[in-house]
This record gives sequence, structure tokens and C-alpha cells, in this order.
Amino acid sequence: MRALHQLVHGRTRTRARYALMPLEGFPASRLPGWPGAEVKVLASPELGARFAQYLADLPAGGRGGFAAAAELETFYYVLSGTGRFSDGAAVQRTLNPGSFGLTPPGRSAQFTATEPLRLLLLRKRYESTDDIDLFRGVYGEEADVPKQIWGDSPHSMLQSLIPDDLQFDMAMNIFTFDTGFGLPIIETHVMEHGLFFLQGKGVYYLDEEWMEVEKDDFIWMGPFCPQSFCATGPVPSRYIYYKNVNRDVPI
Repeated sequence: MRALHQLVHGRTRTRARYALMPLEGFPASRLPGWPGAEVKVLASPELGARFAQYLADLPAGGRGGFAAAAELETFYYVLSGTGRFSDGAAVQRTLNPGSFGLTPPGRSAQFTATEPLRLLLLRKRYESTDDIDLFRGVYGEEADVPKQIWGDSPHSMLQSLIPDDLQFDMAMNIFTFDTGFGLPIIETHVMEHGLFFLQGKGVYYLDEEWMEVEKDDFIWMGPFCPQSFCATGPVPSRYIYYKNVNRDVPI
């Protein structure tokens, strides 16, 4: 929140094919199933996204979650704090910074905070196909996911949190770029993104405009939005992003 004597000016942009939104502009929402939590809705179909993404802050001892839904899958990533996760069935996980999971449709996603817990959450309708079995839940720790050199540059590292398998209709990746490095091309593709900036700062190219970005910024990129990035600042830049993959185009 800006001081009363400051001008009301910000970096927020919402356009037909993208949105850049710093956290300072998000009011907290109160949602059923999340008593006592502050939840910020980062993206929804009203924005143009074909998914919903949230930033949820649970106080110590707080509980929150989503009930099981037959067609919805749920991804979580722990930004800070500790706690416990349950899918309402056999899965029980301890949560620490960097913990993540993808819960299949038909399972709930329940969280308990042992200390203040900040979660990045994404829900989408699972795109089933007749010839591919439904995936089992995927759970892990970011620290255990190997970093792969991307684009033949050791200054650009990619971590794939979800296996690259046709069972999965989504990817969640973490990019880390050293200062002065980034995407060497302007990408334009059918996949959309929900991107949360974890560390550092840089400049993002979105639909013919370069914009400064920094930690805690959220970006939605719709299909075929031209996009690129270059890291700036004193520390490497890191961001986690969603994209829809492995399915044909609905016509």
C-alpha cells in the first residue's frame, strides 16, 4: 500500500492477451474452505485465462483447501512457511519452502499451517483423452529437481516439476537466469502461462512492450502473446510458470 502523499501510479497492465500485476494491487479475498486465510485471486476466466491461480496466506494453525471435484486438478507450490498437505485419501505430505504437488481430479487438496504458510495454487479442468490413463499425484521438493541447461546456455537453467509425459496436460517449470541472460528469442505459441516471479528482477517483453518486473509480480500470458525476458539486477532471476501442454487444439 502506498503512503497517502504518494502518487497513485503503478506498473499494472491488463490487456487482451496479457496482464502484468504487482501484488500491491490485489485485495485479499475470503473464500469458502479457507477460514482465516487471505487469498488473492491472481488469474481466472474473467481475465481471459483458462485456469484459476491463487496466492493463499494461512496463519499458523490455520486450515484451508479445495473439496474434491471430478474434473479439476490442483497444483500447489510452497513459497514460505511450513505445514501439512492431504489429498483426502492416502497422500499425506510435510510442507516446506519449495514443496510442490499436483493432485489429480477427484481428490481434495487440504492444507494445514504449522507456521504462517504462503502457497501458490493453480486449478484447471483436466483434459482427459480416451487412450491415456489418468495420472497419479506428483509430489516433491524443488531442491530435488535437477536443473537442466536451457538454450545451450549455462546461465539459463530450467527445472521441470511435472514429468514430461502425455498423462499430464500441464507443465509447471522454474526458470533461473543469471543477470544479463534470459530468453534469446521472442516466443509466440498456442500455450498460455501463469507466471509468478520468485526472485530478482528483469524486463519482460509482452505483446510489443518491454516492462520492468520484480519479485512477487504475477504475469498472465494468453495464447500467441509475443513474449521474452532478460534478467537484470544484482541476483539471479527466478520465476515459476504454468503452461498447458500435450493436448490437441479444440476446434
